[in-house]
Amino acid sequence: MKPRAKPGKKKKSRWVVLITLWTFLLALTFSFLSEMVVRNLPLVAAYVILIVIVIVGIVFDIIGIAVTASDQKPLNGMAAQKIPGAREAVMLHKKAGAVSNFCNDVIGDICGILSGAAGAVIVTRFVAIYPNIRGAVLGVMLSSFIAAVTVGGKAIGKNIAIDNASEITFKAGRFLNVFYRKTGIRVLDDDKNSGRKR
Repeated sequence: MKPRAKPGKKKKSRWVVLITLWTFLLALTFSFLSEMVVRNLPLVAAYVILIVIVIVGIVFDIIGIAVTASDQKPLNGMAAQKIPGAREAVMLHKKAGAVSNFCNDVIGDICGILSGAAGAVIVTRFVAIYPNIRGAVLGVMLSSFIAAVTVGGKAIGKNIAIDNASEITFKAGRFLNVFYRKTGIRVLDDDKNSGRKR
């Protein structure tokens, strides 16, 4: 008889498949939407969208690092006092691996793809308006600018995330709490609740 696969391994395999599919769908959807939006906006607005995409990537990178570096004790203390968002913050800490993977890898990579695509569209439109400008040079300069801002922003964000890990995790938990109360959608399942359903 073949040895049974451990539940932990099954969960990890399921998570890998799920996150791969989600990444593909999110990247496809947002790439299409961002390209359509940037293509039809004035150049100034297109630059603003590009900066927003880069900032989103940096913010999610900060959250991913903060959740991993957070201390559970103060979060448990706030959860015991039933402070809104503390329970969600504890769940974020407990699922730090999955949260970090989603924030740093999935959202980070998608924002990288989107910023590159948006930059390419901006260069194309800029060259169409100003044909005397060399598109290749402008493309290299814009790509270098995007890379510099992204790397520099994430480097600064990493220090902020480590120094304020528990506070950032709590704020992320509070956001999830507000999101749940407004929409009824729970982003993270409670381990206790999931255990009862089995």
